[in-house]
Formats: sequence, structure tokens, C-alpha cells
Amino acid sequence: METYQYRTEQFLHIPIDKAWEFFSDAQNLSVITPPQLQFKILTPVKGCEIYEGMLIDYKVRPLLNIPLSWQTEISKVEKPYLFVDKQLKGPYKTWEHTHRFIEKEKGTLMQDSVKYSLPFGMIGKLTHSIMVREKIENIFAYRRQILNQLFNGQNLN
Repeated sequence: METYQYRTEQFLHIPIDKAWEFFSDAQNLSVITPPQLQFKILTPVKGCEIYEGMLIDYKVRPLLNIPLSWQTEISKVEKPYLFVDKQLKGPYKTWEHTHRFIEKEKGTLMQDSVKYSLPFGMIGKLTHSIMVREKIENIFAYRRQILNQLFNGQNLN
């Protein structure tokens, strides 16, 4: 099984407690996810900060407009510095996303680290090289744009 990693970081001009408030509210995931994925949170999460053991169910349409179910568990929380979500059910064989928040003088450095693998052996490996890696990069590029607009005073134009 081939395991892949994707890492990115972004500086946000907000204090760490505000960064935590935004990212620990699962509702905000739909705000920073590209609209073409038609991402929908199925679990009632309004007003609920994440906690270890929290299960969140989603529907997403990553390829050919085919709806897929996705369930993640918040497996680790170190407020306001870190949380980890792991896929329990979904399109990946494995998916573990670590969100880190590092307090800086004029804001917060946010780091994302994703470890993932795909099903279907060689077909999964080929699919990764043809489209999956690029899709993940595009999702995080979109996220960067939205976060810049929300927290860094940058327009999307």
C-alpha cells in the first residue's frame, strides 16, 4: 500500500484563539471547501466545538458528480494547538489530517499535514498520479484563497 503525504501552511492575521474557534467548528469546513464538490455535513454540528471521539458524516461528490459518503473521527484534540481527523469510511483507504496552529507575534501559522492512501493497488496508484494529487492540491488552494479573504484582507479577484 502506497502512502502519500500532502503538507501546506498559511499565516492568518488572527490570534490563535480565533483560528481555533473557526477551525474547531465543523460547520466551517463547508465554507472552505470548493463548491464543485457539493460538500454537505450530515451530522448536526451547529454550535458544537470538536472533541476527541466526535464522529462527523458527510456527502461529497469528488468525481463525476457521484455522491460518496465520508465519515471522520476527531481522534486527537490539543486546544488551541492541534486536532487530528481520521477517515473511518470514505473514498480513501486511509486518511489522517493533522491541523496545527502556532501562535506568532502578528497572528497564527496554520499547518495542514495529510497522510493518505488509496484503495485498488496499482489502479489507485495510477489514479493518484493522474488526478487525486491534483484534486487535493486544488482543494487546499481554494481553502487558501477563502482564508485569505476571511482573515488576511485579500479579495479573490
